[in-house]
Amino acid sequence: MYTYSQNTRREAMMCMFYVKNPSKSVEFYKKVLGDDPVEAHPGFALFVLKNGSKLGLWENSEVEPKVSVAPGGSELGLEVDDVDADCARWKKWGAKVIQEPTDMDFGRTFVAEDLDGHRIRCYRLFE
Repeated sequence: MYTYSQNTRREAMMCMFYVKNPSKSVEFYKKVLGDDPVEAHPGFALFVLKNGSKLGLWENSEVEPKVSVAPGGSELGLEVDDVDADCARWKKWGAKVIQEPTDMDFGRTFVAEDLDGHRIRCYRLFE
């Protein structure tokens, strides 16, 4: 049995998005994340974010066990410096913005969907 100890093991989070076309998704996320994937194969790509977290893009037809839910049931959150400028930039990249920039209890935010309908919430916390 694995027991997590904060003192002996450091974990980074990984989020996996199941996508129809990894190469098209890679092009989208290269713009969004401002970096190339550290690993890229025909059915899979891996991005490592500045904080050590990882985003995997896996072709949904290759996933085992098979995926049984549609995208959009969760969100990837990305903290950004300028919510409004990023939203405008994302629109130019073809992202579907489903919530325009707005102030919420925690800060300023917008929500977009990637090519497969995965939700991405960009936010800037109120200080």
